[in-house]
Amino acid sequence: MLALRLVRGTRPVVQLRRLLVAAATAGVGFLLLCTLGYAVGHPDRSPASALRLLWCALPLAATVQFAVAVARTDPSVRPRPGLSAVGLGPARLTAVAAASTAVACTLGSAVALLLYLHLRGDLTGLPFDGAAAGLLAADRPVPVAAALTLLALPPAAATTAAGLALRPGRTDAPAPRGAERTLPSGLPWGVALVAVGLAAETYAARGGGGSGLPLPGRFDGSPTGVLAGWVLTAIGLATAGPGIAHGCGRLLQAFRPGAVRLLAGRVLMDEAPRIGRPLGVVGAVLSALIAAATVYASGPGTDAFGPLTGLGALLIVVCTTATLLTAALESRQYRARTTEALLRLGAPPTVLRTAALMRAGVLLAVFLPVTWLVGTLAALPLTG
Repeated sequence: MLALRLVRGTRPVVQLRRLLVAAATAGVGFLLLCTLGYAVGHPDRSPASALRLLWCALPLAATVQFAVAVARTDPSVRPRPGLSAVGLGPARLTAVAAASTAVACTLGSAVALLLYLHLRGDLTGLPFDGAAAGLLAADRPVPVAAALTLLALPPAAATTAAGLALRPGRTDAPAPRGAERTLPSGLPWGVALVAVGLAAETYAARGGGGSGLPLPGRFDGSPTGVLAGWVLTAIGLATAGPGIAHGCGRLLQAFRPGAVRLLAGRVLMDEAPRIGRPLGVVGAVLSALIAAATVYASGPGTDAFGPLTGLGALLIVVCTTATLLTAALESRQYRARTTEALLRLGAPPTVLRTAALMRAGVLLAVFLPVTWLVGTLAALPLTG
């Protein structure tokens, strides 16, 4: 009940973010139910059904990441003076945040179930002249237990992840003095994963061995090793995100920086662990899209991506981008006191805006070429 009261009493912007989480969960739930419908309608194609379910893990992971980012920026569960005296300590607020996430995700799963049943014609007859009947196996009964299990997966995963991310002792406290001068430890591992992934792709493509996977579009029959290397490359770019952001902060402070560049660089170095990972994930998604577009444009054949593949890709892009924007909002909240102190000391607001533009500019100037390079290299083994 406390979580519901806090949900009702928050500002409209916070409510909008929660509704976006519910919408993303609805999309993932609909994909899972469509996978179930394919399995029910094609009982002789178990490997293809398992592969479809496996590919649903990507939009599910993006949705969970977005739900955690929204929970971290929720002002109603932020520790405030006096709350511990009424029993709302850090542990209780973490439980409230997890409960709020569960409410939003459960709402999304319910919407997904209603949409799925409506398109199947189980509620008011077949809509759109039965265009989705074959895709959703409308002529067969829905396994209730399997459907409820799949629909419970996104809320359970998001709630657990939010509880772990916000548990006491895991808050993003300011870094100790001098700690910002080192590279985050994820950069070497990320570079290593990218190198291993590219090497695995090249080796698998030249060897030509291994069974192909029945993927949509012109990826049908691609060697498993190539796709595994592609996944490693994307994970490596996401892992290297904080280190790249930290390096961008150092780059801003190079070559006799002025006050604005020094401020922008120091803030970026301090925020690298918080915004670097979502930025790296967005870079990994964009590199995968670049590689997919390159392969699809250069290869022969006419097979196109299906509507569910497009829905999954759209969910991944929207959720990862929304996570990055939410992480930027969280960073702005954490440096609010610093901003107020600078304004009290007489710093013009234009200086703060210029520093913010510098941070955004250097991140784009570094991440866009890196993303394009990784995406192009990842597509080379599949384009011959």
